[in-house]
Amino acid sequence: MNRLGAYLTALTAASSLIAPAGPAFVDSVFLATHNSYSGNVDGSKGSIPYQLDHGVRFIELDVHDNGYAANHDYSIGHSSPGDLVDHAGNPASNLLHDWLALISGWSSAHPTHAPLVVMLDLKDDLTDNANFAAGNMTALNAELEGAFGAQLLHPADYVGSPSVDSLRGRVLPLLSGDSGSRTEYKRDVGYRPAVAINGHGQIVEVHDSGAGALWYWTGVVAADGSVSWLRHGKYDSGTTPAVALNDAGQLVEVHESETASTLWYHVGQLGADGEISWQASHQYDNGVTPTVAFTGAGSLVEVHKSQSSSQNWTWNGTLSGSTVSWTGNAKTSSALLPKSSASAGGRSISVYTGADGPTEAETLRYNTSAVSGGRIRYQQTAFDEFQAGDSAQLQQGALFYASTATNSSFIVSARQSGHVVRGWDFDSASDATTPLANYPASNTPYAAWYQSLTSSAIQ
Repeated sequence: MNRLGAYLTALTAASSLIAPAGPAFVDSVFLATHNSYSGNVDGSKGSIPYQLDHGVRFIELDVHDNGYAANHDYSIGHSSPGDLVDHAGNPASNLLHDWLALISGWSSAHPTHAPLVVMLDLKDDLTDNANFAAGNMTALNAELEGAFGAQLLHPADYVGSPSVDSLRGRVLPLLSGDSGSRTEYKRDVGYRPAVAINGHGQIVEVHDSGAGALWYWTGVVAADGSVSWLRHGKYDSGTTPAVALNDAGQLVEVHESETASTLWYHVGQLGADGEISWQASHQYDNGVTPTVAFTGAGSLVEVHKSQSSSQNWTWNGTLSGSTVSWTGNAKTSSALLPKSSASAGGRSISVYTGADGPTEAETLRYNTSAVSGGRIRYQQTAFDEFQAGDSAQLQQGALFYASTATNSSFIVSARQSGHVVRGWDFDSASDATTPLANYPASNTPYAAWYQSLTSSAIQ
């Protein structure tokens, strides 16, 4: 056998040792690369398939949202799309979809592989992407689901202390990078939330940002009584919104202008995917704190307070296409309609704001008959990494911890407390700790010192 053949045989043997059959996942050490997409442009890693073929079980992709509007996709690169990307043996494009497809194809062809972490290092702030079409984190979730499907291991599926064997063939998506995006993934904040539900269990929640923006969430009540939140986005500016929803998925939203005591409404249509097709806003009156409800399939009642007194006023509305015909404006002794709770078809939901451990008092929460204090947030498709120096919000419930490879005290403490730890830029034997990081992410994973260190570090 020539030297190259002997080296690859030894390398394969080392890789099999690194993912043993018996140990718990949290106790195991795996080959990992830093900036995996950069191959031999930055470091000596080879292509993604080469890395996977030679035992690497942690792939890092740096992700940008620049150009999302044109590409309908995120892009790979270090400081910008295409930066330090090695296309040799990898996709010719910089589009995330193509790189995830490459990894998914390898995973499908090797169904007994040790658990594979695919980390997306968010280089841009995704919180300013106004909706799914603009590339918010619902779109990122959809891309992961579309690429990996049943291969994905969601955070909710990680129960107890699973063994490496029990996770074979699974892909664990992980979010890193921009802390604002990672924080919003775990919780959302807002003011004055309102909610509507229809007889099919479809839900629309609206709230204001406290700084002039109006946002929505849509969802559906799951069989266990929890809510699967489907889509999220910004739809206008204003404050104190309220919303009504009928069984046809038609909705009417009302709100107050932030800078003047004028009242405005939107008509919308809720789609099967949870997205709302919003129509233009129209002013219908002056006043404050508007509330609205359907009284029939296309009939509405609206109640608001006068901008200059404690008097309440009411309107009757008839929904027709993309507009509402408002009639019968009059003073009323009726109270404002409930807007933070709703019931239909035997289901009910209420929404409110409140801290959840270390989260802000403005954290959006919900209750149903089966759930108390759930968070209104993105589906937790991916794990959310906690890095040295991050907030307590990101630390709460985190499985994956990370720091630079030279931060030995953080790595050791995190390992000893039962977390799965990544040390990036692990490029010297002097970076080794006891215990070693689960994922010593190196730019030179085939160096003799790295192979020797990892093959002897089984926990």
